[in-house]
Amino acid sequence: MVPARWFANSRLALPTNSAEVEESLPLRVLAQALVTVGVVSVAVAAVGVTQTSLWNLLAIPLSGVGAWVSWQRRHQRNIAMKFTIALGMLIALAAFFSRILQAPGDTRIILAELLIQLQVLHSFDLPRRKDLGYSMMIGLILLGVSATISQTFSFAPMLLLFLALALPVLMLDYQSRLGLKPAPWRQVAVGPTLRQFAAMMGITVALGLVIFIFLPRLPSYQIQNFPVSSTIDIDGNFDGQAIINPGYINDGDGNGQGDQGFGEGGSGTIEGRGQSAGAGTVDDTFYYGFNQTMNQNLRGTMTPQVVLRVRSQAPGFWRVLAFDRYTGQGWDISRNEEIQTLARSRFANKTLLPIQPSLGRQRNIVQTYTVVNTLPNLIPALYQAWELYFPTREVAIDLEGSLRSPVSLEEGLTYTVVSRVPFRDRTLLRQSPTQYPAEIRQHYLQVPDSIRDRVRQRTEELLATSPTPLTDPYEKSLYLAQALKQRYTIQPDLPFFAEDQDLVETFLFTTQGGYPDHFSTVLTVMLRSIGIPARLVTGFGEGQFNPFTGFYVVKNVDAYALTEVYFPQYGWFGVDPIPGHELLPPSLREYKTFSTVRRVWNWVAGWLPSPVLGLLDGMRQWATEVLIFLLRALGGLFRLGWVGIVLGLAALTAAAFVGWLGWNWIAQGWRRWQLRQLPPTERIYQQMLAWLAEQGHPKRPSETPLEYSQRLYQESAATQAQAAGEMAHAYVRWRYGGEAQNTVYLTEKLRLLRRSRPAQGRFPKPKRRRV
Repeated sequence: MVPARWFANSRLALPTNSAEVEESLPLRVLAQALVTVGVVSVAVAAVGVTQTSLWNLLAIPLSGVGAWVSWQRRHQRNIAMKFTIALGMLIALAAFFSRILQAPGDTRIILAELLIQLQVLHSFDLPRRKDLGYSMMIGLILLGVSATISQTFSFAPMLLLFLALALPVLMLDYQSRLGLKPAPWRQVAVGPTLRQFAAMMGITVALGLVIFIFLPRLPSYQIQNFPVSSTIDIDGNFDGQAIINPGYINDGDGNGQGDQGFGEGGSGTIEGRGQSAGAGTVDDTFYYGFNQTMNQNLRGTMTPQVVLRVRSQAPGFWRVLAFDRYTGQGWDISRNEEIQTLARSRFANKTLLPIQPSLGRQRNIVQTYTVVNTLPNLIPALYQAWELYFPTREVAIDLEGSLRSPVSLEEGLTYTVVSRVPFRDRTLLRQSPTQYPAEIRQHYLQVPDSIRDRVRQRTEELLATSPTPLTDPYEKSLYLAQALKQRYTIQPDLPFFAEDQDLVETFLFTTQGGYPDHFSTVLTVMLRSIGIPARLVTGFGEGQFNPFTGFYVVKNVDAYALTEVYFPQYGWFGVDPIPGHELLPPSLREYKTFSTVRRVWNWVAGWLPSPVLGLLDGMRQWATEVLIFLLRALGGLFRLGWVGIVLGLAALTAAAFVGWLGWNWIAQGWRRWQLRQLPPTERIYQQMLAWLAEQGHPKRPSETPLEYSQRLYQESAATQAQAAGEMAHAYVRWRYGGEAQNTVYLTEKLRLLRRSRPAQGRFPKPKRRRV
């Protein structure tokens, strides 16, 4: 958290001599700018994600004042100030531990605020370059904290600005280590400098993106300290029965004259437009399926808006609510009174949830949800959740495995869920027994008597169209879902149902289709009619994955309903009959270490014009065909016996030799092109380094130009060392001092260096000639 050496090295240690004092004002200004960017990035990244104090921005002017005071008193001993700063740091540390004990959970913002406070104190005493280095590291750490918090592209400008400041800071720091003074501003060639800076920025950003895309993606969340908002305390008792959905009016009277707050059976508040029964219009913000009663006689569409940002180890259907009783024009939760209330641990934010045992293979999947716009008091999670890290002290779970909160999910709320997600093994599910428990048969085979026979007959007719006999519930479920996709259509202008009209019957025999969610209702009832337990489940699709932030961006229009089918010993598995959707909802797969490459390509391909995309696909197919042809030809040679093996090895050797020659030719051409783009002084210096490397005297990466020239006096001939030394000194004066050099003279020195002969032994160091 706090580097202990600050108190030993930075605060109480005194400069031993004036040479340790940093005199570069540009370096100090840019170091302060890095800290400023770090502070601002924390505030920007936290917007809409977590709570942070705007007082942190006060650190910007305060640390600026401290930097000015430090500059004015950089040659003073400042004993009293050092002790005052150390005392202030101890007070900040005590306040930090106090906040940790009061609000356990996600401590990233608290740690960032501690660093900001320490930086303000630290800025009042920065005599040495090492002290400025501590400030730079604080700025970098704050940027890293912001990166872990940020969920949008708003962090990207801060990252680029930090990089733009860091490049000249590194140059000035290196210049200071060489003991060189910065060139006067009037002698700096602004044009070439800006071009070089832009090129360096472009190369750095490009390399960073390439590394980011190809970086192996291993299972995340290795540290079990999950993000969760601060504790929310509520008044009164919580029984979990009420569902607060502002999209539904109370008691379904159609005029919005009911009481506000928790209605009978949890139908919501009067703020919305949707009705819990009868014909009506859906609310333009809240999904109508997040309620105890799901009325599917509503018409209209929602206005798209982002409601969630989800970071998950695997994509999935963010499950919200499940229904067991079909009402003829919608669904209801028949056992809403049988709610189990669970209290979290006193020592952590973790709540253990009951789950159904399964014989199938499962994996723990961690998901972190951040609410962007208000949602009902229903907690989205992958099926089936068994650990919940939520800010309230109590939560509730119903018999369908749906989670409920005492409060609505407001903007900025963050919570984490660990779910034991089952793998979908088709072989095992096909072998699942069909002897269902009595409770399953009682609640998940319910079909109205008035439509049972007719729906069962239509279901059997569809199953009879299969080219192969269907003998198990799993294959029947998939085939019926596919049949609904192909034989029925989505009808956005569907009229309202009459009071005595049944949704499923009208869908199958009258309208030949309906709204998207109607497909899931029809499939659920059809499966029940032939003795396969099923229920309707509502939730959010995975949304749009952002490969740069790692979050799934979920909108309210991503909410829909699908069918869950029960398989004894293995649990519930979803099937999606909605046209345009995948037959199987997003499910658990094996980890793909380089999955980001595919996701980035899919994202880029979505923006490319069709001709360009077709050209790239054609090139990929051509390269694949050529590679396959070569492999087949090589395999054919190897099958000819010893002669074929020798010919194959000879062909591989010749191909490798040709490839090596081509690579060298390209590398040399690229090197010559790079040299032509360099300024004359730097070009001469680079040519000198290349020639000396060929002679067996390469420059080490850790050496400065002057250190390298001094080593040459011990390893090479005197004439070579003298010429190289002059060119190295000229390069340093031009590169870091801004002094113009005599390039004609340096070119002549390079020519003499190349024509000189190496000699053995050590030679006295010649006098240095000024260019």
